[in-house]
Amino acid sequence: MRIVCVGGGPAGLYLAILMKERDRRHEVTVFERNPAGVTEGWGVVFWDSLLDQLQASDPPTARTLAASAFRWGGEQLVVGAEPPAGIPGHGYGIGRQRLLDLLLERALSGGVEVEFEHEVDDPAALDADLVVACDGVSSGLRQRHAETFYTEVLTGRNMYVWLGTSKVFDVFTFPFVHTSAGWIWAHAYGYAEGASTFIVECSPETWEGLGFAKFDHDSTLARLETLFARHLDGHPLRSNARLGEPLPWLSFRTVTNERWHRGNLVLMGDAAHTTHFTIGSGTKLALEDAIALASELDAGTGLDAALEAYGRRRREALRPAQTDARFSARWFEQVDRYVQQDAARFFALLRERRSPLLPWIPPRAYYQLHRATHDVEALRRFRRWAAPRIKGVYAARPSRGTRS
Repeated sequence: MRIVCVGGGPAGLYLAILMKERDRRHEVTVFERNPAGVTEGWGVVFWDSLLDQLQASDPPTARTLAASAFRWGGEQLVVGAEPPAGIPGHGYGIGRQRLLDLLLERALSGGVEVEFEHEVDDPAALDADLVVACDGVSSGLRQRHAETFYTEVLTGRNMYVWLGTSKVFDVFTFPFVHTSAGWIWAHAYGYAEGASTFIVECSPETWEGLGFAKFDHDSTLARLETLFARHLDGHPLRSNARLGEPLPWLSFRTVTNERWHRGNLVLMGDAAHTTHFTIGSGTKLALEDAIALASELDAGTGLDAALEAYGRRRREALRPAQTDARFSARWFEQVDRYVQQDAARFFALLRERRSPLLPWIPPRAYYQLHRATHDVEALRRFRRWAAPRIKGVYAARPSRGTRS
């Protein structure tokens, strides 16, 4: 089979690796529009569950990723000058470029052809049995056939900017800072020695009130470094903006598609779906797409049947994550509703942000319910029974986005 992956991100590279591993006779090419070594973003997070899935599908990649990952321990919330509230646990971070380099090396060693600075506008012009559109949230190939995929895009309310810093956060940290314009906070985690991701988020009213709409790149970084001085310990913030460009503040776009393929063109990764960054699942879901697509193609049912089964399988699997992401994003859009609690209660409510009940119950009452369902065995059993069923109801509801 002649396979072309349009987009050299984790999804496209990993599918290429898997298909060549399954059958060396496959001709697999990855076209990436950016030059080699150029990517957006800083570090990405993942957990043991992803390593387990990679171990099952491609052990060499799992071993390489595990050996290259930065392990952070626990989570903590820091509100103003209050002492931190935290919990134990662990997760992993890795630089996005480091991840791509690892996958690229695996792909090339397996016989995959990779071409950088190669833009693809028309999949019909490609000599391929299968064209995989993994060209990101703004996928040109998806938009070219939007009437087939029934794409919907829901734009979030909050403003955020993806930054890096040399301060190493060895605990996943949520620092909240109160300003005259409202609350501003960050999602900070280490991904390498001497490097952390530092995503800053706030409401549009706070963003406007702090003057970010008028600030240039350097002024914005300086202002943020001042606001988060206690947490950065003198370390600078960095951006990926090109020289002369403003800092790239965004509002998150949640992308869904009712169909995932058209003829021999199939969607994967952010081209097919996005989930809000506050649940940290983007890379995991993209790699799971690649695993599922490779599995269906390997089943020998024919191309159209394989693509139909892949889309159906992944849409079903994604519903819980998309529901979690929707409620998580909503929680951060309603921070003022929760932040008046003391740090321990605030952190407990933050940890519960994926609950569909939380927006409808007063925060103090929800906290008491939350404690009761952890302390009383009968209530714990009821919670384990009821939670997935309640989420299932919300997962089945259609989105209310903008069809594009």
